[in-house]
Amino acid sequence: MASENSSEPLEEKPAALTEPASEHDEQQQQQQQEEEQEEQRGAAAEPGESRLTLYHWTQSFNSQKVRLAIAEKGLRCEEYDVSLPLSEHNEPWFMRLNPTGEVPVLVHRDNVICDPTQIMDYLEHNFNDESIPKLVPEEGSTYYHRVQHYRELLDSLQMDAYTHGCILHPEITVDSHIPAYAATCIRTQIGNTQSELKRLAEQNPELKDAYVAKQRRLKSKLFDHGNMKYLKKLLDELESVMDQVETELQRRVEETPEEGSQSWLCGEFFSMADVSLAVTLHRLKFLGLSRRYWGNGNRVNLETYYERVVERPAFWRVLGHVNNILISAVLPVAFRVARKNAPAIVGTTLLIGVLGGATYFAFLYMKKRLTAFS
Repeated sequence: MASENSSEPLEEKPAALTEPASEHDEQQQQQQQEEEQEEQRGAAAEPGESRLTLYHWTQSFNSQKVRLAIAEKGLRCEEYDVSLPLSEHNEPWFMRLNPTGEVPVLVHRDNVICDPTQIMDYLEHNFNDESIPKLVPEEGSTYYHRVQHYRELLDSLQMDAYTHGCILHPEITVDSHIPAYAATCIRTQIGNTQSELKRLAEQNPELKDAYVAKQRRLKSKLFDHGNMKYLKKLLDELESVMDQVETELQRRVEETPEEGSQSWLCGEFFSMADVSLAVTLHRLKFLGLSRRYWGNGNRVNLETYYERVVERPAFWRVLGHVNNILISAVLPVAFRVARKNAPAIVGTTLLIGVLGGATYFAFLYMKKRLTAFS
């Protein structure tokens, strides 16, 4: 919900976030390229609008939905990665920004919006210049009700349960994009989070209630997501949702019988419902569940839809490389750890270098002595 945040200064962020130009060169270059593409399309934020700031994590499902909506609307937005593997979303500065400790969070002027659906609605209502694509039709129209229906249907899916469940039970997946080493690290991190939240609550008494509440939510989630019977129930329910989507896509095919004519989930336009569907299908493929829900003659409209949506420029910019977990998650975390521990890492590197050099020269010396004796 949008809220006034005057009592908590938004400037209180880690150095890694307040000085992105010198520490996130690759991200800045990518952002610059995206801005150039947006200018060519002529779809930028209104001249009088203040800058949007989004705190997100690349692998976060809700973050992906918001980022795709921003990209589809062609809005300028300053983005900051809040690393979940490094537990940056649990740090006091972020808990003050969003007491639930969840990404994404959008900041615009004095408004701080923490719910992904509310963020996308806020963007639609406040950035509606003629040059900016609309993702929600006029209220009251047939298309409006159709878009809202499928948004609510898809957003009701418990994607965090699917994600955690596939990590905890990899045997239910096929061709998962999560390698075994990453799944092991994630399981370890999940197990350590509760003790970390307890420690943070003791160190930050003013945020104790927020940390305790988050600890309770995490405990409840882990209990549910580790339950195989519960997970199978959710996956069976997902079958029904995919059937409804397949039927709706078939209606679009029947409405546009002309060769070469194509439409999206709710009509000829790309909508917020398509944002939800596109990111949902992308996550299912990432988890190794796509073969269960489409392909091999099963739900052919859904399969065709996914093949088309991944070719959209906005989708490719936001999600085109996300399935490569090594590039999108592991390496950035490694670099951030290296920055945080730079003195120790430099000292260790120098020590290893000195020892390695000494060993090498000792080897040459002994080799020379042995040659002399022989």
